[in-house]
Amino acid sequence: MFVRAYLRASTTEQDATRARAQLDAFVAERGLAIAAAYVENESGAKLARPELFRLLADCRPGDVLLIEQVDRLSRLTSEDWAKLRAEIDAKRVRIVALDLPTSWSLATPADEFTGRVFQAINGMLLDVLAAVARKDYDDRRRRQAQGQARAKAQGLYKGRKEDTARNEGIAAMLRAGSPWSQIQAATGCSRSTVARIAKSNRFKG
Repeated sequence: MFVRAYLRASTTEQDATRARAQLDAFVAERGLAIAAAYVENESGAKLARPELFRLLADCRPGDVLLIEQVDRLSRLTSEDWAKLRAEIDAKRVRIVALDLPTSWSLATPADEFTGRVFQAINGMLLDVLAAVARKDYDDRRRRQAQGQARAKAQGLYKGRKEDTARNEGIAAMLRAGSPWSQIQAATGCSRSTVARIAKSNRFKG
């Protein structure tokens, strides 16, 4: 059995590895170790996540997919969640989430009967928490849209304020011939931001 950690954040501006220490502590308490960590900066509302599916491709029956919270794995629609669950079940991968205590027993060996019972309970609760995570995602997007609509109606909405100082620094680094990866590391911006500034200044990446 291998423990494979999945660490996700929605954007490149967020630290996807933030929860690594918690995951390491969790497995250490059980005399285990994380065999591999898969870090991804993609929305949990997207099914197409390369690192998640690379993790699943690497898994063997009985391996553990370790996550901090269920919403790190899914903010998917019910249809997409069903597809992902089918893939996970087909690989016979056990999902262990720090925010789902009933799943913790799946990180340690158990007799067949006990394992099947906890797997069934865990599967039901995973479905519930995945549905809650999706509802939270939809609610936040709806509130955001409503707030923007009110601000636009009042003539107050101007969109996200541009970080001109940062963007001027990116442009200067591009002029100096710095690699895009180095610019991202130095400024903490996304590749799409570098691409936009490069395009507006007619630099080539």
